[in-house]
Amino acid sequence: MPSRLPSLTGLRFWAALLVVLYHLSRKLGELPVLGPLTWYGRSGVTFFFVLSGFVLAWTYEASPAPARSFLRRRFARIWPLHALATALSLGADAAIGRAVLPVAALCSLPLLHTWAPGTVLGGNPASWSLGAEAWFYLLFPLLLRVLAPRRRSWLPLAAGCAALGPVLWAAGALLPADPALRGWLLDYLPLTRTPQFVLGVATGLAVRHGLLPRVPLGAAAAAVAGWHALLVPWHTAVPDTLWWGPYSAAQLVPAPLFAALLAAAARRDLGPGGGPRLLAGRTAVRLGEWSYAWYLVHEIGIRCWLWTVGRPSGTPALLTVDLLLGATTLAAAGALHRWVERPCERLLRGTPPPHPRVRVVRQRRSSARRDQPSSEPSRLT
Repeated sequence: MPSRLPSLTGLRFWAALLVVLYHLSRKLGELPVLGPLTWYGRSGVTFFFVLSGFVLAWTYEASPAPARSFLRRRFARIWPLHALATALSLGADAAIGRAVLPVAALCSLPLLHTWAPGTVLGGNPASWSLGAEAWFYLLFPLLLRVLAPRRRSWLPLAAGCAALGPVLWAAGALLPADPALRGWLLDYLPLTRTPQFVLGVATGLAVRHGLLPRVPLGAAAAAVAGWHALLVPWHTAVPDTLWWGPYSAAQLVPAPLFAALLAAAARRDLGPGGGPRLLAGRTAVRLGEWSYAWYLVHEIGIRCWLWTVGRPSGTPALLTVDLLLGATTLAAAGALHRWVERPCERLLRGTPPPHPRVRVVRQRRSSARRDQPSSEPSRLT
């Protein structure tokens, strides 16, 4: 069974782009058509939670790693860039005079800040999702040990986790009227997001063993796009301040759609022709590899722009600024991935960098086989 699923790496870029467009729309202004469609693009984080479970299950089900080794690998994967982005964010806040609670910043470094409403956005606001991921990583070794030998439980578990999203959203009717407290309980608290991760784990196991029916990739992508289109009239009819508004629904409800998209993309990668070039091509995979750094730094760039220049006026100026900020933060993310993220991960894992000759051979082999499905491990999460 191939361990590399390049289309899933390519999908990471599109999910990160959705989050970037969400922040650009919310902070700088809405572009016609695109702005309303991405007004709830924060759902890209939900996609990442499902993706994380899917890929970890796919990677470790056949060769489970000891819990300590697994956690060390995940720490090496996410923490160094998180620490640097937190320092950059705090530096930007100090420059613009934005107050940050010291306890919130301190709690963000060990990724404990999402467990209290007063600290959830401390340090680098984008890192709140890493607090949830850290919780998922603690759960995963035990979860895999329990689920791996119980194949009959995978599909019922996936169905149950899929149903929990709408149930949790509807539970907003029973929560306090305070929007901030309700938002933390439904959108940020790691326990609320855990079903999305478990859904990804169960789906990854089921796809790996051929237990799910085939879903056309185009149909799965159309369902995701249709969901975001549905949010536009919903937003017009119901404000976000009301519990039945679309804000929390956009985070909690679409997890099954994302699981179906991941299953369809993985199946395409396993097919004879491999995944589509839009997702599995060299450029798509490279952008997917940059997506983690882009997710962490793009909002810092937007924040600095607003402080130095302010909001653009008019659609042409807004489009220009959006393109400029998107391109510059993506380029910065590429540099961070190459010179910070990867070297730090190798260092913490104790993996020596490849010899220059090995890199050349790999590049030549990759060029010769770029149209063929690969079995090399991929950095998916």
